[in-house]
Amino acid sequence: MSAAASLDAAGLSAIPTARRKRRVLPGFHLTLGYTLFYLGLIVMLPMAALFLRASTLSWDAFWVAVASPRVLASYRVTFGASLIAALVNLVFGLLVAWVLVRYRFPGRKIVDALVDLPFALPTAVAGISLTALLAGNGWIGRYLEPLGITLAFRPAGIVVALIFIGLPFVVRTVQPVLEDVEKELEEAAASLGATRLQTFVRVILPAIAPALLTGFAMAFARAVGEYGSVVFIAGNMPMVSEITPLLILVKLEQFDYAGASAVAVVLLVVSFVLLLLINALQSWQRRLTGGANA
Repeated sequence: MSAAASLDAAGLSAIPTARRKRRVLPGFHLTLGYTLFYLGLIVMLPMAALFLRASTLSWDAFWVAVASPRVLASYRVTFGASLIAALVNLVFGLLVAWVLVRYRFPGRKIVDALVDLPFALPTAVAGISLTALLAGNGWIGRYLEPLGITLAFRPAGIVVALIFIGLPFVVRTVQPVLEDVEKELEEAAASLGATRLQTFVRVILPAIAPALLTGFAMAFARAVGEYGSVVFIAGNMPMVSEITPLLILVKLEQFDYAGASAVAVVLLVVSFVLLLLINALQSWQRRLTGGANA
């Protein structure tokens, strides 16, 4: 083969490689720099300011600020209610997603749109609405109180509000995964004699488990920082139904900026750990999906 032919062949073979390296959107370095600048200015700078403000306290003062009896009680209410609400949403979010994916019925699109209502609805409106429903003179509360069930202005009311704002996270995380589950696998399991429960536990649940855990973590993280929908229905009684975000606001009103920053740092660290957990679960889900496709 001549040298010209060899060069021509080499040039032609290099064209696909060069094309593969091209990006659909140009300016990678510029957009990367803008992304880092934007995240640093909007996200990292306020967080750094929060840590710097909290660092003005000595270790003993920091520990007193984040571990006083009132603050610990608010942690128990916030994290306890968030955990219960996330567990409830784990079950009923899966049920709602299952109905929306597997069944066709009149008004299905309306129900599907209503799932996103807590995303669009202002949290204060949600809190006022729930209070109007569950208070002693509310539409539902007036029938529950004679039975000895009190929801408004109690930790139980906080759980109800957190269930309301956290349900969409589970539904929207599980729904697309359920849509991708191959029904042929269920039919194969049924043909081999598996019951419906065995098919769900051994075929469907392993496929949607990463999405379920991701939705649970997202609902829990959202509930930990929730304020607007909770503050109206909580009652805000110290040591009983006071949430940590409200306690931060109380410290700010008392001009205890360092103490408020210290408590906020605790919530920030917990939220960051939960975000890392979410990312790890998503990576696990992608690996499982890639292995199944392979």
